[in-house]
Amino acid sequence: MIAPVLAGATAALRGAALTFTADPFVVPSRDALRHEPDALLVCAEGRIVAFGPAAEWLPRLPPGVPITRYDDALIVPGFIDTHVHYPQLPVIAAFGKTLLDWLDDYTYVAEQRYADPAFAATAAEAFLDEALRHGTTSAMVYGTVHAASTDAFFAAAHARGLRMMAGKLLMDRHAPASLTDTAQSGYDDSKALIARWHGRGRLGYAVTPRFAPTSTPAQLEAAGALLREHPGVWLQTHLAENPEEIAWVARLFPAARDYLDVYARHGLVGRRSVFGHGIHLAEDAWRRLYEAGAAIAHCPTSNTFLGSGLFRLREARRASRPVHVGLATDVGGGTTLSMLATMGEAYKVARMAGAPLDAAQLLWLATAGAAQALDLEGIVGTLAPGVDADFAVLDLDATPLTRFRMPFCRDVHEQLAVLAFAGDDRAVRATWSGGRCVHDRDTPLSGATRAGVR
Repeated sequence: MIAPVLAGATAALRGAALTFTADPFVVPSRDALRHEPDALLVCAEGRIVAFGPAAEWLPRLPPGVPITRYDDALIVPGFIDTHVHYPQLPVIAAFGKTLLDWLDDYTYVAEQRYADPAFAATAAEAFLDEALRHGTTSAMVYGTVHAASTDAFFAAAHARGLRMMAGKLLMDRHAPASLTDTAQSGYDDSKALIARWHGRGRLGYAVTPRFAPTSTPAQLEAAGALLREHPGVWLQTHLAENPEEIAWVARLFPAARDYLDVYARHGLVGRRSVFGHGIHLAEDAWRRLYEAGAAIAHCPTSNTFLGSGLFRLREARRASRPVHVGLATDVGGGTTLSMLATMGEAYKVARMAGAPLDAAQLLWLATAGAAQALDLEGIVGTLAPGVDADFAVLDLDATPLTRFRMPFCRDVHEQLAVLAFAGDDRAVRATWSGGRCVHDRDTPLSGATRAGVR
């Protein structure tokens, strides 16, 4: 008998699947992680309409619904990157600088090219190709100061039907003249971009001051006005990444009690505020982040590559005031768009900080925890009816090494750990977004199919 909920089904995936029923930082990981060794995921209108044992759901599936089977694989929620700069893809792995020097020598040079809309469009397509190739289906993305850079990104993401948040940089001082706006022009450009893109398809707008040193108080006040005038948009910026940066902020804003207070004074700390890094924060700042419902984007590869410090995840997630945390690549300071590799690096940072993580916690930070951090809980990040049908299919047999290693794993937790510590883009067998396969490692999709045009 066909289940009524499946009447409009358009596609189904079959294979072993992992999702979360609880936060593995709150309950034991083995209780929080749900493993279905032979699952059926059924999609309709871009969302999951059924998830559970294949034996239970196959008899209820309408005839003719295509089933894609993935053997020797794990189907997981699509990865969510909570902090990434798409315009910095041309300077990924630029060598040998700390944060402020790296901005001057690499970032600002690269970002000037995004005044050209054609270049921005090409870079946006390249970034999204790479993101999907690595299993990332949602991200919080920085543009440049040029409105055209954000238009280009949103146009490319919308054509592919992706759930993405992005925003034009606000930067009216301490940067090359070609990369600065004004408090008024930044406000006007952002307002126009919100009108064009926020809520269109699966897109959302993020008001985006680069960081406190490159915005005047007037510009930060304008950013706060945008948040007040447009409920539902996000705020993204940087916070407490580097000691030299923190000292600079203290000199520029002597009346503020600390770095976070600079943003709070301008109405920029709230439930949809996502702060990159948060490495060097005192307990009082953690408490204020928790009370506001704000989130930290943990960027392990950029923090180590630029020598900024070790993020204290256990401190951020302290049981008495757990701050929302999502994992992030932070390309181009980050060295990879692979969320699997980023999970592995997050483990190393946590180990060095004296509080190691298990594999389920790492996956949670890249999926359900990241969705929670972005205030998208119940929309993305898990496998459950009503959630967007966004998946990453992880191949347990992707390389000679993993092919040899996997038979020695005692359970799915160990398999997941091997993927995090030894996996890369080759381990992503396929990526699905909105119930469509948008990347297949072994069968390259045409541009039209990749963009959702059939």
